[in-house]
Amino acid sequence: MMGNQSAIKSVELKNISKSFGGITALKDVTLKALPGEIHALMGENGAGKSTLMKILSGAYQMDNGKILINGEEALIRNTHDSKQLGIGIIYQEFSLVPELSVAENVFLNQLNRNGSWLKLSKMKREALALIEGIGFSIDPGLKVFNLSIAQQQIVEIAKALSDNVKVLILDEPSAVLGLAEVQKLFETLQKLKKEGVAIIYISHHLSEIFQIADRVTVLKDGTSSESLLVSQTDKATIINMMLGRSLNAMFPVRNHSIGAEILQVKSVCSAEKVNNVSFVVRKGEVLGIAGLVGSGRTETVRAIFAADKKKSGSVYVADRKTTFKSPRDAVKQGLGMVPEDRKQHGVILSLSIKDNINLTNLSAVSNAFGFIHQGKENSVADEMIQKLKIKAPGSNVQTGKLSGGNQQKVALAKWLNRDCTIMIIDEPTRGVDVGAKVEIYNIINELSADGVASIIISSETAELMGICDRILVMREGQIQGLLDKEDFSEEVILRLSIGASH
Repeated sequence: MMGNQSAIKSVELKNISKSFGGITALKDVTLKALPGEIHALMGENGAGKSTLMKILSGAYQMDNGKILINGEEALIRNTHDSKQLGIGIIYQEFSLVPELSVAENVFLNQLNRNGSWLKLSKMKREALALIEGIGFSIDPGLKVFNLSIAQQQIVEIAKALSDNVKVLILDEPSAVLGLAEVQKLFETLQKLKKEGVAIIYISHHLSEIFQIADRVTVLKDGTSSESLLVSQTDKATIINMMLGRSLNAMFPVRNHSIGAEILQVKSVCSAEKVNNVSFVVRKGEVLGIAGLVGSGRTETVRAIFAADKKKSGSVYVADRKTTFKSPRDAVKQGLGMVPEDRKQHGVILSLSIKDNINLTNLSAVSNAFGFIHQGKENSVADEMIQKLKIKAPGSNVQTGKLSGGNQQKVALAKWLNRDCTIMIIDEPTRGVDVGAKVEIYNIINELSADGVASIIISSETAELMGICDRILVMREGQIQGLLDKEDFSEEVILRLSIGASH
């Protein structure tokens, strides 16, 4: 540890400005983090939160402004300078090496630090101790590509803590974690807070802010608000600061009629945590699937969509038994699926918005010889960008350059372009700000009005209760209960999720 690292009493970003190609991302932003406090940073997608933190971590260089450590200006030219000052960051996009083990990733920044390689056995012991110290258990010898998204997030946290940081930045750390994992994360942050670490916590979840944060700063359109004591504000005030308007209702009114059964799942089993699952979905219905991480929610819909192979059981679409051999077969029968991991499976980051949107329905923009009609392609993309309010200069923008929330909208737009009769959406608003959440809820509601049957998987119980007609609760690959609207309750859903329903 550097000598100045242990002496950090405050870190302040003062009048920070940053532009990209003439587009202003930050304008005179000020934020101060103190030891032993959790400072929440909130704002819509594209407000500048991640850009600001990348400047503090040395990944970006500011155009104007100052970074002050204990009131004195510090020079952060790159990520090495930042680490030397005791500043650590956990990005929304993981920075792990899939082919290396958990232990090697945890200590990746420290290999050969003292002129000699660390022993693998020692790395494994120390990595295990770090992971167990934050309340989790992961084999340090496993390759990272074998881990779930939630486990990879834990490895990222352990990696940051291995540097003995004094300022820890977390960018949407709970986005891929279930309820139990989130609570363990919060316990870890409270421990670090007591040890004098200054924590900057970026989140879209207001409930999290009021549970763990001491102060909150809101960014809107690249400018910062005054920092507020969380104990002296409320959710309505913060939402108003983020959106520039009041938010009377998060969820749209559901008054659509529900039609006949369109999807029937009978006794489906798979090798991947699915054990004798049966349910039906009707036209115009929104069916939610709740449960803790590892309960088999995602694996169930993957088996239905033929992304994973079924061991047994049947799937019926409009009373016809299906024989899906691949997702392509499922799509032909009217199914669409927005996956949990949008970066790996939802969109192709290297392609443009236009190309991603048209991928699912190329025949609609092609002539009889298979050649793409660019005019039709542009028209479809522009219509979807407008409908979903995707924030981008145009449809030719590379999808990987969009904010997380806008990438999620592109993933949705792909399937809206297909006119599916059954939509499966896994974590529809993960990493999405409050304003974009409302827009996505309205889209799901519009699909329902058009008679589309939707299956929604979400780790946010309030979200499911707000947009669904019925909720299935899963645990250990099995359905524990099926709740109608009048029976919705966070307590009941949690009890069913953990097997404590009686």
